[in-house]
Amino acid sequence: MKQQSRRNFVKSSLSAGLVTGMSAEFASKDIFVHHVLFYLKNPGNGADKDKLMEGLNKLAKCPTIKMVHIGVPAETNREVIDRNYTYSWLCFFDSPADEEAYQKHPIHDDFRNNYAHLWEKVVIYDSVGPKR
Repeated sequence: MKQQSRRNFVKSSLSAGLVTGMSAEFASKDIFVHHVLFYLKNPGNGADKDKLMEGLNKLAKCPTIKMVHIGVPAETNREVIDRNYTYSWLCFFDSPADEEAYQKHPIHDDFRNNYAHLWEKVVIYDSVGPKR
């Protein structure tokens, strides 16, 4: 299988209708991707899940975020798939500077201060397009 750049993937996904909430202009930019996996202390506790979802929905209002996706583990079973997290937080920014502004924004500070007690760990993947 030929490796595909993120830019081409996003463009083809847009044209195929697979990605919503992104304009073609945004898809053609060098974007910054921030992906966080949240592992709750009590993953079976519905109240804790609801509370974290509440926080993620508030966090989504950060003004520098261009697109956000909140997800849960898919019902896929392959050895390489981690399905132990509770929520996936995937967001796109126009630039590393916009992601840094998000990290310092009061909404993000409030999220950490009010919801961090719910998780035992987070795993974060930040990515940018490869240098050309």
